[in-house]
Amino acid sequence: MEQFNTDFLPLTPKEAAAHGWQLPLDFVVVTGDAYVDHPSFGAAIIGRLLQAQGYSVGIISQPDFTDAQSFTVFGKPKYGFFIGGGNVDSMVAHYSVAKKRRTMDEYTPGGVTGKRPDRAASVYTKLAKQAYPHTPVILGGLEASLRRFAHYDYWMDVVLPSIVESSGADLVSFGMSEHQTVEIARRLVAGESPQSMHDINGTCYMVKTVEELPPKYIECAAFNKVSADKTAYAKACRIQLDNQDVVTAKPVVQKQKNGYLVQNIPATPLTRRELDEVYALPYTRRWHPSYDALGGVPGLEEVEFSIIQNRGCYGGCNFCAITLHQGRRVTSRSKESIVAEGKLITEAPGFKGYIHDVGGPTANFRLPSCAEQMQRGMCNSKKCLAPQACSHLIVDHSDYLDILRTLRSLPKVKKVFIRSGIRYDYLIHDKDETFFKELIEHHVSGQLKVAPEHCAPTTLAYMGKPPIEFYNRFTKRFYELTKQAGKKQYLVPYLMSSHPGSTLKDAVILAEYLYKNKVRPEQVQDFYPTPGTVSTCMFYTELDPYTLKPVYVAKTAEEKSMQRALLQYYNPRNKEKVLAALKQVDRRDLIPLLLPYGNAENDGNPKAKPAQQPHKNGVKDMPQSGAGNNKKKRGVELWQPPTKERNQPQKRGKKPNTKRR
Repeated sequence: MEQFNTDFLPLTPKEAAAHGWQLPLDFVVVTGDAYVDHPSFGAAIIGRLLQAQGYSVGIISQPDFTDAQSFTVFGKPKYGFFIGGGNVDSMVAHYSVAKKRRTMDEYTPGGVTGKRPDRAASVYTKLAKQAYPHTPVILGGLEASLRRFAHYDYWMDVVLPSIVESSGADLVSFGMSEHQTVEIARRLVAGESPQSMHDINGTCYMVKTVEELPPKYIECAAFNKVSADKTAYAKACRIQLDNQDVVTAKPVVQKQKNGYLVQNIPATPLTRRELDEVYALPYTRRWHPSYDALGGVPGLEEVEFSIIQNRGCYGGCNFCAITLHQGRRVTSRSKESIVAEGKLITEAPGFKGYIHDVGGPTANFRLPSCAEQMQRGMCNSKKCLAPQACSHLIVDHSDYLDILRTLRSLPKVKKVFIRSGIRYDYLIHDKDETFFKELIEHHVSGQLKVAPEHCAPTTLAYMGKPPIEFYNRFTKRFYELTKQAGKKQYLVPYLMSSHPGSTLKDAVILAEYLYKNKVRPEQVQDFYPTPGTVSTCMFYTELDPYTLKPVYVAKTAEEKSMQRALLQYYNPRNKEKVLAALKQVDRRDLIPLLLPYGNAENDGNPKAKPAQQPHKNGVKDMPQSGAGNNKKKRGVELWQPPTKERNQPQKRGKKPNTKRR
């Protein structure tokens, strides 16, 4: 008799039968990713959560998006579909910021592309409705969350209506969705229709008439208005973002093409106990065995031996989607839950003694930003860390440090790394340096990921980041403590080009800063306008939604390429673009500094020193220092601040095994 693994949720009717479940199943979860039974994958959480409520659940992973029959694998579910586009927005998964097709999909077996459609969340919802027109479809996940209002679509360069209307979903569950999922499932099983569930927090729905709208709502400009009037779009963006806190939010209404979108107030974030329960569900922490022959799922590698300890981020970067999806209120798991997962990881096949990360959206956030937010909600008009730290900010690493100490003391654990983002602008305000010192001593894998993003004051302000002086303070202290610890460890600064507000002059300022501090980024991220963020609103409207003042936006391919080239000024292939940029902003004085490999005497500076020859790999050989060598690796040219003893650039480091927000 053929045997089936019952450790995983079923992908086929035979696997469902092995669980003792008869068709039809109670619920079917559809995902644009491969089925990886790990709590870093949304479909695994939703599937396991429904199973824990006593329901039979099947998984349809990456269905054939050209055929509605692919949604009939388990037949018509008794109560409904829960659908998500995947861990990553399908358009971002498919296209670079230059709108070029990517050659790899990390969330597909073997990394192959083409297994999910563009705008997967909408496509899957329509196909499910085509297969079973009267079966409830609940749409959730990142892709749906970011498109719940009328939104600018970068790939089509138009404003599109809400995904709630365009997809035909009965409800859209935004945010992390555990509370909504349990409530919706309970009420569907009790015989209620989705049309009677318009009172569930954390959901959006459509109604036809004004009479059906909830009481005490706030309205933003309609789709036809925001698609034609950029000022109206900017004003609507602010209303939407100002109503994302569970304490202060009101329902938001926006007229679409054929009805009214209603966003209820956000769901209450999970309590610590509830978060612990979600991470204690019986995940196998592996991809489904059917993918073994295909080479597995590359995306698991980044998280297989990592622990998510928190959710939410009050950092408030304007380009980050977390505000609209996870929210600004930080919640975290208990020490007991995290340590239990650490012990589980040590018993996993392939574990070699290294816990790769203990983090989340921001690794060193564990507490609410302040006591006031729990009663009054998050401030709409202020940020917790920018332009400077709020006087009410709670700065305390003691609980996080206690957890890290316990994890690194576990049998079989050689090292516990922190590889998701550290907020240096939070850490620098901690008067107790115990965590800072132990971070350097025990938890840096040769390099530490940080995200100054830029250095020009105006650009940083539009990013929602603090002034560069805070990064400089952090950097100086990092290398002082690193030297005291007798280690050779380096910072990996992430940088972004062409963010709204960044002029060509600002890009030159950043290039000069990089030169003076001997930083050579090999990987630079152009600003990517994903739906729903403040920065995307600025990119489209060229207005600041909070002031309605004009914002400069680099939109031409020529200027964007020059801004990017300036961040990699040292690469000979960028010579012409860097030279053109320097001349355009009248900074010819920088030509002999930023273009040492070219004929500077013919580039507008006759007093420049003779050009030096480029390195065979395209980067000039740099002098050695006592702190490290110049070994070429992926990542950035890493540095320590100039001193009499240490005034040369440092070795490159391996790219951190984490994704950037």
